Amino acid sequence: MAKPIEVTDANFDAVLKENQFVLVDFWAEWCGPCRMVAPVMEELAKEYEGKVTVAKLDVDQNPQVAMRYRVMSIPTIILFKDGQPVEVMVGAAPKSNFVARLNKHVPVSA
Repeated sequence: MAKPIEVTDANFDAVLKENQFVLVDFWAEWCGPCRMVAPVMEELAKEYEGKVTVAKLDVDQNPQVAMRYRVMSIPTIILFKDGQPVEVMVGAAPKSNFVARLNKHVPVSA
């Protein structure tokens, strides 16, 4: 069963290189809206298994990547395609919002 993977400043670039689509949840332990988004990320990891790698990056523990992508508010969710950001979503949102944004980029038959 697919689950979000933990990424860090140290392995972030390698994860982007290894996967065509990576959905990264920039979050922190103390963030209430981040806790609201976490179950949605779990569901997306299962539903998009084999198509999208869902990852979580704790911004308190890994500030370098967060600064590189100018993450100012959390949760910020960024969809990367071939290592480049193609969608940025800020704040908690219903699952349908994330699905709609993913489906713009991820081939359904992939």
